[in-house]
Amino acid sequence: MPKKPVLRRMSDVYAFFRQNQKPIYFLSPTPYNILGLGRWINKFEYINFFDSFDGTHPKAMVPREHGPHEFRSIEDVNNHLLRHSQVRQYIQKRPPGYLLLVMLDEETEELAKELGIKIALPRVKLRKWIDSKIITTKLGNEAGVKSAPNTLGKAKSYAELTVLASKARLGHDLVVQTPYGDSGRTTFFIKSEADWKKNEKDMAGEQLKVMRRINHLPGTVEAVATRHGTLVGPIQTDITGYGELTPYKGGWCGNDVFTGGLEKERKAVLHMAQKLGDKLYSEGYRGAFCMDFLIDTDTHQIYLGEINPRVSGASPLTNLITSTYGGCPIYFFHMLEFMDVEWELDLAQIQKRWAEFDNWSQLILKYPIDKVEMITKAPASGIWQMDDRGEIKLVRKSIDWFLVSGEQEAFYLRVYTAGDYRYKGADMGILVSRGRMQNDDRTLTERAKKWAAAIHGQFQTIPVKAQDVVPPPSNTKMY
Repeated sequence: MPKKPVLRRMSDVYAFFRQNQKPIYFLSPTPYNILGLGRWINKFEYINFFDSFDGTHPKAMVPREHGPHEFRSIEDVNNHLLRHSQVRQYIQKRPPGYLLLVMLDEETEELAKELGIKIALPRVKLRKWIDSKIITTKLGNEAGVKSAPNTLGKAKSYAELTVLASKARLGHDLVVQTPYGDSGRTTFFIKSEADWKKNEKDMAGEQLKVMRRINHLPGTVEAVATRHGTLVGPIQTDITGYGELTPYKGGWCGNDVFTGGLEKERKAVLHMAQKLGDKLYSEGYRGAFCMDFLIDTDTHQIYLGEINPRVSGASPLTNLITSTYGGCPIYFFHMLEFMDVEWELDLAQIQKRWAEFDNWSQLILKYPIDKVEMITKAPASGIWQMDDRGEIKLVRKSIDWFLVSGEQEAFYLRVYTAGDYRYKGADMGILVSRGRMQNDDRTLTERAKKWAAAIHGQFQTIPVKAQDVVPPPSNTKMY
């Protein structure tokens, strides 16, 4: 049997993906997370539930729908797609290939097996294990990556919580997390028994991570754990909790990638992510993961927040920076870990390729008002331009954000469209633009507020009664 060729130079990697003949599908509610990767990889396609491009994206397949659906998670959407007759026919008439997803469960694995496609991700069981905030803390400790001062344990009452905190000398101003779930909804700030009582049902009897509350700047970085080490993308600061963007206090609603400041912290985060990625690889995990971190603004100490073992909401800006400025999408190395190919490159040299870049931001737009309406007209995905009065117009169609030319422009990816419902917490779309959307003092820029208001203003709706909506609105996030 002839030996497999070994990819030893970036030119080999480019040629490998350019000549790829095995289908690679990104299956998700929208193409958002790794939009644009198809520019680099032959036979790369998107299979989505929402038709964000009105049928004009040449590499996006959206099956026709028949009747309403009630989804409780991204996994529900993905499994629906894999059961859909059009999707199954579409996949089965092509050669066996690879499947990428943001979220999956055991049913997803069975459906993929039926279709004869390989999921290019670690197994669900391993992902779930790592996804626990408790396991994250333990893995970080073993890798030499510290979390904020904390203790682990259970509490059935506020009194028991204070005993836990007292033993660990955490004080009385606490941050409490349960093992699983969106951190915007499973993180609780406890200073009194009244605070405990508000969310007692979510915390009592659960395994808890109890932390001292610190003044901090939250951020995230995406990395890829490989057999030759861990590659790390640009650090991103989180945009969270702004009422113009989300109805959820502490809810994630975007990211900034910027070049000025935090030089010392950038190096520390890079080394943390590399150590953590190497630890994950030793546990059997490979490929893309997201590391959330906290910068203590009083001491400048950097702490591990949590691990998201998946392609994530930070992926779009990571993909944009590594592709545009490094000429080398970091997701190349995720796919190399799962495809039938041998490779050996100097990752330290690869890491340097995207060391310099410009400022970029993304905003996740959720409907912030508590009412239900039916959408009769929705803005198109593409590149929009804002004038001096804060009014916007679609200036050119585009299937990704690579053609945004200045801070007066932004790429908008639509989620819900005419015939869908708009309700509190509904994902209305994503905005990607050059420049920053958040100030150094963690206030939203006026430009960001204008863009959010302008996009929401492009929707036309009619009121409906919540009880008349079938199925009822769900707050499932779609990214």
